[in-house]
Amino acid sequence: MTLTLRTISREQHLAYIQSLPSASHCQVPAWADVKTEWRSENLGWFDKSGEIVGAALVLYRQLPKIKRYLAYLPEGPVINWYAPNLNDWLQPMLAHLKQQGAFSVKMGPPVVIRRWDAAAIKSGIQDPDVKRLRDVEATHIEPRAFEVADRLRKMGWQQGEDGGAGFGDVQPRYVFQVPLANRSLEDVLKGFNQLWRRNIKKAEKAGVEVVQGSYEDLAEWQRLYEITAVRDHFRPRPLSYFQRMWTVLNSEDPNRMRLYFARHNGVNLSAATMLVVGGHVWYSYGASDNIGREVRPSNAMQWRMLRDSYAMGATVYDLRGISDSLDETDHLFGLIQFKVGTGGEAVEYVGEWDFPLNKLLHKALDMYMSRR
Repeated sequence: MTLTLRTISREQHLAYIQSLPSASHCQVPAWADVKTEWRSENLGWFDKSGEIVGAALVLYRQLPKIKRYLAYLPEGPVINWYAPNLNDWLQPMLAHLKQQGAFSVKMGPPVVIRRWDAAAIKSGIQDPDVKRLRDVEATHIEPRAFEVADRLRKMGWQQGEDGGAGFGDVQPRYVFQVPLANRSLEDVLKGFNQLWRRNIKKAEKAGVEVVQGSYEDLAEWQRLYEITAVRDHFRPRPLSYFQRMWTVLNSEDPNRMRLYFARHNGVNLSAATMLVVGGHVWYSYGASDNIGREVRPSNAMQWRMLRDSYAMGATVYDLRGISDSLDETDHLFGLIQFKVGTGGEAVEYVGEWDFPLNKLLHKALDMYMSRR
């Protein structure tokens, strides 16, 4: 297959993404407008008949003081990763990015390598000798993903550290997903553990109401998000970030981003943002107050978001990142514990990969990042 690569318009890029069952929200053209601190470019791969067969959103971050860039393809490019001629896809891309002034390329192939169902994770948690997800036998292994990793290594790509310190936004290697394809809603609810089902009932009984918000409600979202940031010790993004996200994503597709609130007696107790691309739905950001936890607003909200995803015809509801730690003393353990209650599965991607086009600058960046 002879492939050519060139810069494409945002319209061409969007049309290609819309022709697919799904793609990452980090690879839609509008994502470039969310990440304003990066320069961006839309790339397209064409077969010999001139038809577009792959696309990528590339984000460029300039190194301080010199005209050299890190080229980043978050959860991309969107190409045929299982093609035996993977080199023919990636070589033209590297040549093009080098021409654009890139000294290093970072990409995140959207290729799943392993899956663990809820039962496997639970048995791992109960086993005192098991400390990490990878110590548990996977329920499903994708042999082709290992071939992809081998091909990348042979081409000179280097695998990033697990959850490594990237230049800016490193995407999670491990995520938690609830599969929705070929299942009834009843099946999905049956898959929830007893505690989750009990909490959903509790919220219903207490009169917790889950509603969709609009752009005007983002200030209220921010209030809950900042309470969460103080409680969980992280630096919150500013309100302007979510306002921009809402505006640019929803002007690309009116259903790209949604906002949900769970309220009790007229008071908002928890909130979440949702992103939609094709059949893939992500629970993106979550927030909650320190009060009202006893009426279980977060469980009620997740169940509503899941039902809405199902009604939209989604094939997967993605609860995003988890740590691979199954150690109950780990501060991130609560995250997997909360998500595993949905009866979904932990999913491991092949992770992010780097290609140093200029080894010296790449090394300098590594050293700078490790000191930060």
